[in-house]
Amino acid sequence: MALTYRFDRALSVAEFTDVLVRSTLGERRPIDEPERLAAMLEHADLLCTAWAGDHLVGVSRSLTDFAYCCYLSDLAVDVAYQGQGVGTELIRLTQSRLHPRCKVILLAAPKAQDYYPRIGFAAHPSAWIAPAHPPLASRGAG
Repeated sequence: MALTYRFDRALSVAEFTDVLVRSTLGERRPIDEPERLAAMLEHADLLCTAWAGDHLVGVSRSLTDFAYCCYLSDLAVDVAYQGQGVGTELIRLTQSRLHPRCKVILLAAPKAQDYYPRIGFAAHPSAWIAPAHPPLASRGAG
C-alpha cells in the first residue's frame, strides 16, 4: 500500500500515543499522561504525518518560527515501516513548509543516533539541556 504524507491533518491523543508506542519513541515520551500529550499536539507549530490508508505510521512534530529555526521534537515511525524512507520523507515534508534557509534542529533518540548523519544531519558540539526540575540556580545580585 502506498503511503500518503500530510501536513494539514490533526491527530488525536490516541493516534499520537499509538504511533509513539509502535515506534519505540514512547519509551521517552509521557505516554501515560494524556493531558501532556494533548498539550504537545496543541502547541506544535508543524505536524507532518505518514498514513497507510487510515492507519498512522509516522509523525514529525515540530516547534518553529518557520523562518530561522525549527526544533523537530518528535520523529516517530512505526517499527514495521522503519528502513523504508518514511522518516526521511517526513523530514523533507517538514522542510518544505519552512523558509529555504531555516535550519532543522533535533536531539536524537539513543536508537537513532546513527540515522541522522546518514541522511545529511551534522552533529553540533554545543547543544545544552536544562533539567525541568530543579529550576536553574540564581546568579545572585552581582
